[in-house]
Amino acid sequence: MHPFSYTRASDTREALNAGRRGGRYIAGGTTLVDLMRETVERPDSLVDITGLPLSEVTETERGGLRIGALVTMSKAAAHAKVRTLYPVVSEALELSASAQLRNMATIGGNIMQRTRCTYFRDVTADCNKREPGSGCAALHGVNRTHAILGTSDACVATHPSDVAVAFAALEARVHLLGPDGARHIPFAEFLLRPGSTPQREHALRKGELITAVEIPALPRPLRSGYLKVRDRQSYEFALTSAAVALHVRGGVIREARVAAGGVGTVPWKLPAVEQHLVGERPSGALWSAAAAKAADGARPLQHNRFKAELLKRTVERQLRVVGGTK
Repeated sequence: MHPFSYTRASDTREALNAGRRGGRYIAGGTTLVDLMRETVERPDSLVDITGLPLSEVTETERGGLRIGALVTMSKAAAHAKVRTLYPVVSEALELSASAQLRNMATIGGNIMQRTRCTYFRDVTADCNKREPGSGCAALHGVNRTHAILGTSDACVATHPSDVAVAFAALEARVHLLGPDGARHIPFAEFLLRPGSTPQREHALRKGELITAVEIPALPRPLRSGYLKVRDRQSYEFALTSAAVALHVRGGVIREARVAAGGVGTVPWKLPAVEQHLVGERPSGALWSAAAAKAADGARPLQHNRFKAELLKRTVERQLRVVGGTK
């Protein structure tokens, strides 16, 4: 174990000061501690932020929801407003991990978790994300579980979070607090595609702290849900997944929010699918035609070519479930 210091922040100012000096924030620790054990991560300083007042789910003035960064996955999934207004979020959380992990892991930590790529976690393997310039062993290695969307020659690792897919679909915002004050950014801009700098995974500035994720108010009624396809039913990461939210009024789809997981280097919004749905009447033919666009732009690798077709079927199935027609 690499030596490190540990401090427990008593307030936000203390946490930000420690973060500005290079301290790594830790709450549930369900990802960071694992990476430290595997020597993938070797922080010199940990800052425990579990004492900060960021553990509430509140309604916004416009009718959306603001989920504090330290709300646990289990608390967020069980919250009455989350379950009623945005079941896609509850379902994504409940399909994410075991009950024990959900009781520890936080919303802020979940969206910040790093890839489960086996080459990233094997310190003997080439990985540009872990060691920039070393290469990407997954490109020509065993890449069955890797990404087909948003990839680059430097990295093909998928983002593992389920609830991040729901947040991407709902076009949430991430609230941040740092040495320069508070700001918020669209969820679509928070997690970064690898490009030529796969070691840069998010838009956080040095010392910044996630304070909340805000889901905007969306038209009612809103039907939503999350489907996760995986190798085994329990406690496994997605091969493909789909988060779908539809606003149907007068028999016509007025708004559609669709995103996919398990296939992208970040949670993957599907605007072509959404555009095909808006203004149309729900039908089996519509779901099929819209889902056919889900894999547009995909770049499959040697072992994951099946994901393109599986993604289309996953999206179509969830459109049928949420849309309510066969």
